Amino acid sequence: MRYPVTRFKSLRLCLRELEPFIRNGQHLETGKPFKRFGGLRSRELLANWLLCVALNSVTHADRLTFLSDPLGGDGIIYDTMTEETWPTEHVLVPRPRGADGESVALESRILKAVARKQSKGGAGYASGKTLVVLLNAGGSKPWVPNKVAKQLPALDFASVWVAGLQAIEAGEYVYNVTRLDLRQGNAPVWRVRIGKGFDAWKVELLQ
Repeated sequence: MRYPVTRFKSLRLCLRELEPFIRNGQHLETGKPFKRFGGLRSRELLANWLLCVALNSVTHADRLTFLSDPLGGDGIIYDTMTEETWPTEHVLVPRPRGADGESVALESRILKAVARKQSKGGAGYASGKTLVVLLNAGGSKPWVPNKVAKQLPALDFASVWVAGLQAIEAGEYVYNVTRLDLRQGNAPVWRVRIGKGFDAWKVELLQ
């Protein structure tokens, strides 16, 4: 049975739609779901977009895009060449609140967010899905992807990704996209730099 889904015509058009929500970080935390995109929130649209452009940089082709999930998930990564799909679930690590929030290491906050999603529904909920952690803003200290990957508990999710804002430089928004997977020795990290006109981006593999 085929279900109706929604997708953007292109990742470039998607970025233009996301511009006001990226500039308004509060909307990423508290904005209401978009009915016209299957109930996804701005933070889920942004995180899915970041995963797609990071992975597209590997193949040097715009193969990956994302769809709404008619079964209630947080979006589906879709390979337009092979028609493979990867349903996603998302969790937010919000901006720190006050001195106490800043004192908690980002590694601990990421791991707690992952554990919270795993405990939500166990294998039936998580099996075969991609878990995406969005860091709306980090604390004063950077986090180490390899360290977090080594501490991941046993999970039913197929993979875990972390996408987080690193800086705003001369009007450009800079994000890191990380897969918490050590099979190649280091957790791969891509840096996505969104141009200040929100009509172009550059991707660099950091490790």
